[in-house]
Amino acid sequence: MSTPTLAQVFAKDGLLAKHVAGFSERTQQLEMALAIADAIENNSQLVAEAGTGTGKTFAYLVPALLSGGKVIISTGTKNLQDQLFSRDLPNVRDALKVPVTVAMLKGRANYVCHYHLARAAQEGRFASRDDAKYLHVIQTFAENSKSGDKSELNSVPENAMIWSSVTSTRDNCLGGDCPNYKECFVMEARKQALAADVVVVNHHLFFADVMLRNEGVAELLPTANTVIFDEAHQLPEVAGLFFGEDVSTGQISELAHDCTAAYLSLAKDCQALGQAIPLLEKAAKDFRLVFAYEGSRLPVEKAMAIKGFDAALKHLLAQLQALAQVLETQAARDPLLEKCWQRSLALGDLFDRWQSAANQNLVRWVEVFSHTVQLHATPLSVAEGFGKQLNAQPRAWVFTSATLAVKSDFSHYQAAMGLQDAKTGFWESPFNYPAQALLYVPTDMPDPNSPSYTACVVAAALPLLQASGGRAFVLSTSLRAMREIHALLKEAFAENGIESPLLLQGDSSRTELLDRFRLLGNAVLVGSQSFWEGVDVRGEALSVVIIDKLPFAPPDDPVLSARVDKLNAEGKNAFMEYQLPYSVITLKQGAGRLIRDEKDRGVLMLCDPRLISKSYGKRIWQSLPPFKRTRELAEVQAFFQTSEQA
Repeated sequence: MSTPTLAQVFAKDGLLAKHVAGFSERTQQLEMALAIADAIENNSQLVAEAGTGTGKTFAYLVPALLSGGKVIISTGTKNLQDQLFSRDLPNVRDALKVPVTVAMLKGRANYVCHYHLARAAQEGRFASRDDAKYLHVIQTFAENSKSGDKSELNSVPENAMIWSSVTSTRDNCLGGDCPNYKECFVMEARKQALAADVVVVNHHLFFADVMLRNEGVAELLPTANTVIFDEAHQLPEVAGLFFGEDVSTGQISELAHDCTAAYLSLAKDCQALGQAIPLLEKAAKDFRLVFAYEGSRLPVEKAMAIKGFDAALKHLLAQLQALAQVLETQAARDPLLEKCWQRSLALGDLFDRWQSAANQNLVRWVEVFSHTVQLHATPLSVAEGFGKQLNAQPRAWVFTSATLAVKSDFSHYQAAMGLQDAKTGFWESPFNYPAQALLYVPTDMPDPNSPSYTACVVAAALPLLQASGGRAFVLSTSLRAMREIHALLKEAFAENGIESPLLLQGDSSRTELLDRFRLLGNAVLVGSQSFWEGVDVRGEALSVVIIDKLPFAPPDDPVLSARVDKLNAEGKNAFMEYQLPYSVITLKQGAGRLIRDEKDRGVLMLCDPRLISKSYGKRIWQSLPPFKRTRELAEVQAFFQTSEQA
């Protein structure tokens, strides 16, 4: 049978239309597929923005499956990874009738580890009764599952504490020394990936593997003819995590936990080990207590100036070294003890490297969480490091997302990723935005730095929420503003007799909140970063998206400050070339929550007056889909009255 042309596949009576329910012909989708097919054929680079509703997943899957080569598809989230593997890929493969084998590969923390599962059962130490109950469920799952992928086990919550005890990390995996090596789910997943034609991974795993390859460790991912990144707007940040170096007190705590398990089961007679572990744990906690607030991101100079920082870090490293010395005397007794010894040395090296980092491309900074402190060394640019991968051997690279460009200009993204030679493609959404949606910027809003700003956001949003009967996302640019908005809305709802249920990010998992939001049908969900992207609510349940401020990165962010200083020192305009594109792409993600299919109708409310008052404001709203625009509340109210009558 001859290979079908792309026009035949995407036609209104073509292969996809015959095999995929709800498929409709879109010019943009075919054009994008042709551009991707060209990149694959010529081993070239393509950066492609496809607006919501273009159908970009099929636009890259069809040419990828027809190419006959080995393909890696990398996604932004594990949810999208699961959707691609379980739904989209099988649908396209069946429609095209191509004999393509497909595998999915995730990070090792997603697979049950037989060895650690047995140890957890043997030790019997659980954080809660639920964890003890979940352990038995996981044991049954591990005995019957082919993949060991925890996403297949819905009866144990993804955030249950027990998972950390029954999965492995790169630090505590015993590798070839493991008694369960032959039945290892991670090794089986890798074996399948090596043999498959198409491998679905996620960005974190892809870049972790790039770094492992650079260190000479055996490849996790097979060499491929084509690499496709979906949700590619996330890559500069994800790549930065892996081209830099981090070390945290959380890793110290994990080491101490594993050392305790090894001590109790294998080296109870070594008194020195029993004494060294709690001293290290206390030193890690004391180092965290040097910092007053969680959520802080401090440049290294500011962190080091904090009273007690230097002494607490020195003490922590001294206790880590003391533990390493004791572990060295016990390492020969068991692979687990040897692994703990190697980890203690590796952690010591990471702390030493962070302290002495002299690379001009690295920014050193400190991040403080509720229980841990993370020391980062983040590259100012990933372009050079990633560029080495791009040019390592001839292959096609495709980068696609609904949000990559600023007014159809990709130069900032190309510069960030080292993609100066890439072709670019821009396909607008097929949705009828002028008819389906309204962009509302309220009048008389104060400066966003004003102390009364959040209260004014709520006051301006209230009549809109009354007109819409709830059915809204309120998205804020910070957790602090999110909590303040929620508290003010709660008060205003009570005073005005508004009965829309009020949901808050963090009250339960994102999945549970979204399920409740859809089910209620008239709720108002107040969220921050978690709800700006990767959320798909179709239909009337979501008819309003309210955004409090333009999402500029905080000016005191240490990495941002260093990048801005570098660009300005090079004679460039850091605001226009870096800060503004970042804000536009983030805003496009938030705005993209509103219209998800051709039947959706709704209002996007942007409260920030800079959209109108600043010269760059026009550049921002021109980068958004072509909403009909208004500043009149009456027009918004009329929009919802028309919707009700329709």
